[in-house]
Amino acid sequence: MHSIPDRLSKARSRADVSGLGCTVWAFASLSVHGVVSAQTTTSPNRKKTVNVPAPAGIATLVAYVATIPAANLAVTHFGAVPVGFGYAAPAGVYMVGLALVLRDLARESAGRGAVLAAIAVGTILSYFLADPALAGASAAAFAVAETMDFVVYEPLRKRGLLIAMLASNAVGLLADSLLFLKLAFGSFEYLPGQILGKAWMTFAAIAVLALLRRRKQASA
Repeated sequence: MHSIPDRLSKARSRADVSGLGCTVWAFASLSVHGVVSAQTTTSPNRKKTVNVPAPAGIATLVAYVATIPAANLAVTHFGAVPVGFGYAAPAGVYMVGLALVLRDLARESAGRGAVLAAIAVGTILSYFLADPALAGASAAAFAVAETMDFVVYEPLRKRGLLIAMLASNAVGLLADSLLFLKLAFGSFEYLPGQILGKAWMTFAAIAVLALLRRRKQASA
């Protein structure tokens, strides 16, 4: 049986991403906007209101889906990377953590239906863009973790974005780490590093959002 570092070194992604210059700050700023309501006429005397994602919502959804090939590229080119406190994790850990953050932000800017569709697309991409040996584990971990993030986030939305994001991401990152490492490697050697790396992304996003909120309140 190959060790985790050996498996990582042999992983090869079939994805090619160019111009992936997304940052937590940029997409957190975009996601403070809501959903645009558009009116469509269904009959001469009746109108139906549908929700159309605003440009900010579309941008956040695109960034969310883009984290999947980015994570595969990171693993392909960098293998395992340090995440602090002496721990290491597969390089895709930061993109996976960012995916959890962007999922929550996309929920607010694009709506529930759009996010559920994006999770389905992300699951398919996770399967086809991962190394064949890791495809099943990658897709299963993504689908379960993102769905659990969604389920936890929804009832907490009314308590505030930061609270909901912190709680849902904690559940999502733990589920993703446990399931992926178990299915892909049969080992939890990288579990502390996986959790730590994803947690950094959550904390960074919460710090940025808190700063944006403070600035907005100060300028009001």
